[in-house]
Amino acid sequence: MPQLLRRTWLLPLVLALAGCSRAVVLHPTGDVAQQQGHLIVVATLLMLIVIIPVIALTLLFAWRYRASNAGATYKPDWDHSTQLELVIWAIPLLIIIALGAVTWISTHTLDPYRPLDRIAEGQPVPADAKPLEVDVVSLDWKWLFIYPEQGIATVNELAAPVGRPIRFKLTSSSVMNAFYVPELAGMIYTMPGMQTTLNAVANTPVEARGMSSNYSGAGFSDMHFAYHAVDAAAFDAWVASVRGAGQALDRSGYLALAKPSEKEPVRHYASVDAGLYDAILNRCVDPQQTCINQMSMPQMTREH
Repeated sequence: MPQLLRRTWLLPLVLALAGCSRAVVLHPTGDVAQQQGHLIVVATLLMLIVIIPVIALTLLFAWRYRASNAGATYKPDWDHSTQLELVIWAIPLLIIIALGAVTWISTHTLDPYRPLDRIAEGQPVPADAKPLEVDVVSLDWKWLFIYPEQGIATVNELAAPVGRPIRFKLTSSSVMNAFYVPELAGMIYTMPGMQTTLNAVANTPVEARGMSSNYSGAGFSDMHFAYHAVDAAAFDAWVASVRGAGQALDRSGYLALAKPSEKEPVRHYASVDAGLYDAILNRCVDPQQTCINQMSMPQMTREH
């Protein structure tokens, strides 16, 4: 018993930390994540319409018809009630229909590949708004972010201006992984030789953390990165500071970076080789490798 008590004294701390994580998911700052959190709440409330009465009736029946309650009504020949059957089947059916409608609408509205049509509720995306492009590469065990418009790159640090749509293009260097910033949007997978897309927007300045949410090896638990949502002026200042780092990320530098490492510190690269992300995506950073998008060209030539 004393050993059990010693092991359980951390339980309140664990529950508190779990509560903090849930609070971020249900009360994020990004508009896409906010809509996803709202969907979780709506789906949970719809399911509780059945769950709460079932639990309550289970407890009630167990108490009322306990063995010691001799005064409980006993009807051994009762076996059917049309009214009860209608209630039992109609309510779950209506809940399933409602959940299906909500899920279908939300699945299309929050499709990560779908360009944003709003910055926030009641605030559509301006017609001349240009999304911030960020190329994301999951490495073993760190994150590489390439900003093609700004010509910079970072390791384990992501910054974005508030109120500007962000379009992430994501891939992986080796194994499948998952990119997740709870404050920004939902999780999306990264896979070698393939590209996924995530559209999101930061609505409020915040300092938070992103992570890998798919087990990918020994260094997975430390595969985190800093996330900064800042105003436009602060973002420009951050870009200028990265450009002052003095380092350039070329293909040989990337091959060195791609080697497995754990607890990698933040790195800044003042410039990036043109076409590096496409080379990573097509698995041909090494000049001796044939790019995936070129492998079918000889066959296509022969067929024509």
